[in-house]
Formats: sequence, C-alpha cells, structure tokens
Amino acid sequence: MLYIVATPIGNLEDITLRALRVLKEADLIAAEDTRHTRKLLNRYEIKTKLVSFHEHSDAGKIDWLINKLVCGNDIALVSDAGTPLISDPGARLVGKAVENGVPVTSVPGACAAITALAIGGITGPFCFLGFLPKKASDKSAQIKRIAESDMVCVIYESPHALAGTLSALCDSAGAERRIVVAKELTKLHESVFRGNLKGAQEAFKEGVKGEYVLIVDKKDEVKTMPDDESIVKEINKLLKEGMTKKDAARAASANLGVSKNKAYSLIPE
Repeated sequence: MLYIVATPIGNLEDITLRALRVLKEADLIAAEDTRHTRKLLNRYEIKTKLVSFHEHSDAGKIDWLINKLVCGNDIALVSDAGTPLISDPGARLVGKAVENGVPVTSVPGACAAITALAIGGITGPFCFLGFLPKKASDKSAQIKRIAESDMVCVIYESPHALAGTLSALCDSAGAERRIVVAKELTKLHESVFRGNLKGAQEAFKEGVKGEYVLIVDKKDEVKTMPDDESIVKEINKLLKEGMTKKDAARAASANLGVSKNKAYSLIPE
C-alpha cells in the first residue's frame, strides 16, 4: 500500500492518530526532505526508515519505490508540510503505483490552503492555483485570470515574490479587491491580513518573511441597467397580455430591475 500522509504545516501537534500509526507501521517513509521529516519523527519517537523522494528524483528512484511496493512493502509518502501532491511532489509516484496495480490511499490532515480559507473570512466556491508560474509572461496571464475569475482564488507565495505579486494583482484586479494574506499558519508568528489589495501592498512592502497563502476575492458582478428601449419593449409585451398600465409598470420593474417610477414614465400614451 502507498499511503499519502498529511503532516503538520507548522505546529507539530497537528498530526492525526492515524497518521502516527501509519508512519510507525510503514516499511519506508519517502520524504521530500529527510532532515525536515526527521524532526517530526523524533518528536513522536518513530524509528521507521527514511528515504528521500522529491521533485528532482529520477525515474530510477521511482522504479525502486514501485518495486518495494510490488514486493509487499508499505510506503508512506510525506512532503515537508501539509498534504502531499497539493503543490508538492508525488504525482509521478502515485501515477506509477496506480499503473502497477498498487493500492493508494490518503491519510488526510493539515493543508495550508484549507486552513487559510477556514479563518480568512472570504467564502464561496474557490479555485486553488498553488504557486504562480515563475516565467513572467505565464505569471502575468495567470494574474489576469485571477482578476477576471468569478470564483475565490487561493494561491501560495514565497516571501521574495510577495510584493511583486500583490502589485500585479492590484494593477489587474483593482486596489479595492478584497484579499486575505495568511502568514506562517499554525506557527508562533501566525498572522492574518484581511483587507483590500491596496492595504496589503502597504502592509507587506518591507520586512517580508515566512510562508504565505493569498485568498483573492472573486470579481464583483457588474449589473448592466436596461436602456429605455428595452423597458418600453417589456411594457408593451405586458400590455398586450392584458395587464393594466399600473400592473405592467410594476411587472416590468420586477423583471428588469428598474424602479417602478422609471417603468411607469415610459408607458406609451
């Protein structure tokens, strides 16, 4: 069995009982950074053998892990923090395991994106985008899609790129677009900024450290008011259906979202 095990994103107490059991009972733990994972294992006195597996691991390492699985070993896959494969490596290993008939299961737990959404105060359908592209043209295109999105967008950002990303979002989405910037979630210096993009730019223009989750609110719906011709057309249709002028004005007002007085003023003599 290949276990996809979520680990704490900061506070080491955020580990499930099931995750601890799986990490103890597995034959191997494949870790993004063995030094980082060792701290967690030492905290809970887990002696399971660690091997490294990260985004730069070659095909030979994947084949070696698959062979271990096919031969009956249980392997727990962990990333540095949070849920593996959520902007973390592991997809190639999972895909290869499925191809070889190896059962794959998830041991759920901490995830920075979900943690930020839970306390951010911006709700609704959301789109998780992970880290933005490094290539300037690709990043610019993604920023534009975020600005035009009708869903809340959740992204991860590093400290050295945060100011530039906030500036690009402000230019594309407008200074008043709501945003949440969550820093160092579950850690000692956790903080959450809630406000608009202009305010976020000011708050994070210097001394930026840590890891960030950005929640960008969806684009505001702009309602286009119908022109006079459209209102008259609606009123005439209602009058032909047998309504009185007063009832037609009231119905046109409700159907088109215009005031009753506006509708009544356009009733033909």
